Parts: sequence; structure tokens; C-alpha cells
Amino acid sequence: MRHGRSYLEEEQLGKAFDARLLRRLSRYLRPYIWLFVLAFLLSGGITVIEIALPYITKTAIDSVLTPPWVEITAEKPPIPGAIPLQEGHYLVRYSLLPRTLRETLELKGELGEQYLLVRESDPGSALAAKYPQLFRPIPGGYAVSARSLRELPREELVLLRGKSVRTLVILALVFLGFLLVRFFLSYGQVYTLQYAGQRIMADMRREIFFHILRLPMSFLDKQPVGRLVTRATNDVAAINEMFTQGLVNLVQDIFMMVGVMVIMFRLEARLALLVLAFGPVLFGLAAWFRAKARSAYREARRRLARLNAYLQEALSGIQIIQLFLQEIRSFRRFAEINRDYYRAQMRSLLVYSIFGPAISAMQHIAIALLIWYGGRGVLSGTLTLGALVAFTSYVRMFFQPLSDLSERYNIFQAAMAAAERILGLLDRPREETGTKVLAALRGEIEFRDVWFAYNDEEWVLKGISFRVRPGERIAIVGPTGSGKTTIVNLLLGLYRPQRGKILVDGVELGELDLEAFRKRVAIVPQDVFLFAGDILENIRLWDERVPPERVELAARRVGLDELLSRLPQGFSTDVRERGARLSLGERQLISLARAVVADPRILILDEATSSIDSHTEALVQRSLHELMQGRTTIAIAHRLSTIRDMDRVLVLHEGELVEEGTVEELLSRKGLFRALWELQFKGASSAAD
Repeated sequence: MRHGRSYLEEEQLGKAFDARLLRRLSRYLRPYIWLFVLAFLLSGGITVIEIALPYITKTAIDSVLTPPWVEITAEKPPIPGAIPLQEGHYLVRYSLLPRTLRETLELKGELGEQYLLVRESDPGSALAAKYPQLFRPIPGGYAVSARSLRELPREELVLLRGKSVRTLVILALVFLGFLLVRFFLSYGQVYTLQYAGQRIMADMRREIFFHILRLPMSFLDKQPVGRLVTRATNDVAAINEMFTQGLVNLVQDIFMMVGVMVIMFRLEARLALLVLAFGPVLFGLAAWFRAKARSAYREARRRLARLNAYLQEALSGIQIIQLFLQEIRSFRRFAEINRDYYRAQMRSLLVYSIFGPAISAMQHIAIALLIWYGGRGVLSGTLTLGALVAFTSYVRMFFQPLSDLSERYNIFQAAMAAAERILGLLDRPREETGTKVLAALRGEIEFRDVWFAYNDEEWVLKGISFRVRPGERIAIVGPTGSGKTTIVNLLLGLYRPQRGKILVDGVELGELDLEAFRKRVAIVPQDVFLFAGDILENIRLWDERVPPERVELAARRVGLDELLSRLPQGFSTDVRERGARLSLGERQLISLARAVVADPRILILDEATSSIDSHTEALVQRSLHELMQGRTTIAIAHRLSTIRDMDRVLVLHEGELVEEGTVEELLSRKGLFRALWELQFKGASSAAD
């Protein structure tokens, strides 16, 4: 079998970032907007702490580990607060020197050594008498150069720098405190986002499922079940990931990059410009990635859709594959599709394997240039060691969001595709229904020149006209494909005719409230569907208003009591998925019991005894005879022996009503019904012989 474009339809992708779709999705976010505002505020706090941590490190290096004062050669104090060291020489705090003044002093060679100041009140000032050659007197204390500090014994150095050690401890505690605060902020952000995301997913799933329940059968018949399930599960999860990870993290990344650049320019503009020089390359790489990743992602998703579709088809029909010895052919077809998906995935991985390492390489090149250029500044005195160390951390923080770009892009791309599919489903018009409710349904049914086609003008019914009186029992017979089941679908309002009218008690079906109308109609289908659960709930269909006694009475009327007597748990027996625990005949008995419990005014039987053995059929026929009394009954029959007691028989052929009358009248006419009758009963006689 060749698999065409139908497998690819749901994987068509729109834009990777569609503002129109985001606006429509925002209504799900609106009830929880304050949770997202809180998450954004927490993200801002996390960003501030992330940016502050390298700055604390810089402060520890420049203000504690490195002597903070520098000797300046100048005719007069270069800045307020300068301390005279000797004539024409001053000590100033390096961190207070304006950048332009530092550059000027460096060019003139007027930047000298770094110094540590010791006040007369400090415990270490006593060392000045012991090492007078190392301590230079200044107003209110002493100055010790960085070179002189290296000559002191370790114990005396610790005594001299006791204040610095205490400051270092304080900075370490502040650092740990920030980490603790960041932990609680991150916990609050993750919890808030996930809580909001789970609420949004629950709301979306509820709306999607409720909408699916109200969609017309003309749409649902053409949709694979797996595709509808995916709308309420995988697609909703993709949108949740965008809300909880994509949007918030994207904003946090923007805050981070802007904040880092501001700090870098404040520390050293030339180094910040050096980092920004990578901007055009990064922009070009991002543009290349966006184009290539989108194409590769689209192709991979198409191949995956084809793979999933073939797997679902093969596993559903595995019995036929085995019975007709098609295992090798099926495997070869699967291997071909699997190989195509593998190749598409490898093309996608190639794009990501280039983009990620390229960003990482540029990050390390930037750090290398930073160390080279910034290191020269440290050696020449125009840049502090702490600033250089902080810059390396900020460069990593600047490039990290770019490294995460591929992941963010994937999240948004998957979310936009999912949003387009979900909103496309929700835009589907619901089943049309009128508002009129019949106070007392009599059960009169009339078809007036009804034409119907499932596809375009491939007519299944052609000008069908008939009338069923209240309480009348009619049978609809005819060859396979003649339109029998279609008449029932139209009567139930599952489809609408293209031409003609369907009247119930003289009112056009389109004007009736279908929910109220269907409450008075019961159908016993040929293919019975049972829900997972016990027999009791499958009969009353979770309607708590139906007492168990009424269910037990219905079970006895259809002969279900014999089955229940064989089951150890009786009505509480779990039928398993789709009633797998029961035979076809037993499932049909449960369907008959449903109809008895519903007490309908209109009863529809779609070959209700087709899967029941002869003994059980006799019991059911008696029950059906009793059930049909006083009710309008329409029975679709393939086994003509089941319609002897019907008031009238409608004979269909190729979508047209060709004969109508009682069984006896139709047999006497020697038309299509007579031919079907003789064919069936002669075949039965031959089989018996």
C-alpha cells in the first residue's frame, strides 16, 4: 500500500513564532495572569542575583585580596579623598578613579604600585616599629606596598590584614545568602509556572474534549482517533511547555543579556565592545540556524507522522497480516519508512550539532581575547584583576542564552504547530441543533424527497420518501451499500441531507433540540461498543437516576440473567476495554438491555440479533416483541427471518426506495424482496443439507 499526503496533513507547520496564534492562546493564560506576573518578578530577582554573584567575586578580589590603593604621580590631588604619600605622589582608591583618568595616567606612566593602608588604631599598626623599612607614614597611619607585604611572615601578615579577612568572611556569607535566596526564588518560580501550566492544560483538555463531543459526525468520521487524542495530549503539552519554559525563560534570557551588557560597560567599555564585536557573527549564525532548523524539523515531523500512521495501521491489522503471510512485506515497508525518518533526524541533528559547538567556540574565543586584552590592562594597571575575573563570568552568562537558542526554538516551533492544530479543531463548527422541544413525542417520522451524499454528489440516498405512523414497526432491507444505515444516521441527526426534509411529529428535524430528541430514542447497533467498567454502568451508562432494580429487570427481559449467573461478580463484573471479556452475542445482549432501560419512544434496531445464537435469539425476539409494543420501531435487517412480524417493509436498492409493503405483499410481487428472500432461504437450506 502506498501512503500519500494524508499522513502528512497534520504536520504542516506555520510560522515558528506567530503573534496571531499567541493572541488567541492568551485567553487560556488570562485567568492565571497574576501567577505569570509573579513568575516574571521571580525571574527578575533570579537574574539580579545571577549578575550580582560575579560582582561579589570582583569586590572580594579588588577590595580585599588585592591592595585597593594605588600610587599616583601628580602635582595636585587628582581626585577628592587622595592621601599625600610624599611630594608629588598621592594614594587614591583605584576603584574611584574615572576610566579616562586611568587611561591618561597609564599613558604618562604615572600609575605606581598598589598599597594597603593601616590606621594607627588597627592592631597591625604595631608592626610599623618592627619593620620601619616596609611601612611608609601617612596622615593617620601607614601605607604598605604590595611588594612589601610579600616580605612579611605569614602570622604577621594575617594580623596586619585581619580587617580584610573579616570583610572576606562577610562577602562569603553574602555570596551564600544570595545563593540561598536564589534557591527559594527558583523554587517559587518553578512551582508557580508548573501550577499555572497544569491549570492551563486542564482547561485546554476540558475544552477540547467538550468540543469534540459536540462536533458533527460528518467531521469525526474522517478523523483518525489517534489524531484527536494527540490534540488533547501531546499538543496541549507542547503549548504548556511554551508557557512554562519558553516565554518566561526567553524573557529571563533577555533580562540577563541586557543586564550583563550594562554591567560590562560599567566595568570596562573596551572589553564590552570586544564582546559585542561577535554580534554580527552571532546574528548570522542564528539566521542560518533558524532557516536550516525549520526545514529539518518540518521534514523530521513529516517522516514521524508517516511512521506513526503506518505503525498504527499495521498493529491494528496485524491479524490480517499474519493470516495472509504479509509479515515480510509489512516489515520491508516499515523499514523503508523508518529509514526515511532516521535520515531526516540525522539532517536535523547535523544542524544542531553545528550550531551548539559554534556558539561554544565563539564563547571560548571571546574569553581568550578577554584574557589577552584584559590581562594587558591588569599588568598595565588600567584594569583590576577582579574586573577581569568578573568579565569571564559575564561572558559565559552572555553566551548561555544563545547556546539555549536551539532548545527555545524547538519549543516555540512545536508549540506554534500544536496551537495551529488545536485552534483549527476548536474552530470547527459544532453540531447544528435547533431549540424546539416536543412536549410529548408521538413517534411519527417522515422522509420527504431526501437526497444525501457523504462526499460531494456521490449520492447514497436518492429521493427517499416514506412515512412511519406513531407506534408503527417497519423494517428496512436491501443489499449491502443500499443506504439502510444512512437512513438511521440521518434520523438521529448525525448527518444533514443535502436535499429534502426529515420530519418528526410534523416538525423538521433541524428545528428540534437534538439532545432532548435523542433522549427519547434508543438504538441497538450491530457493532456494540462497551466502555471500560462493569456491566451495571454499561447498561445504565452512568445515569445515577436509573436504580439497579430497573437494570436487573431489563437484564431479565433480554435474557441477560443467564450470562450474569455464570459471572462470579454479576453486574459488578469488569468487561475490560471495549468489552474484551465478553463475546459478541453477550455484548449485544447488554446493548438490548440499554434500550429497555432507556424506555424510548422511537426504537432503532440495526440487525440486533446478528451475533446471538439460536436459543438466545428466540428469547431476545420475544423481548423485542414486547419492547416494540406501542413504540415506533425501525429495524435494519439482513436476516429476513427476523422481520416477519413487522407492519411494513421498505426495500432499498442503490439508494432508492424500490418496494414497500408487508412481507406477504412483497413476496407476492416477485420483485427484489422476493429475490433476496429466496436467495437467503435457499442458501440456508443448502447449508443445512
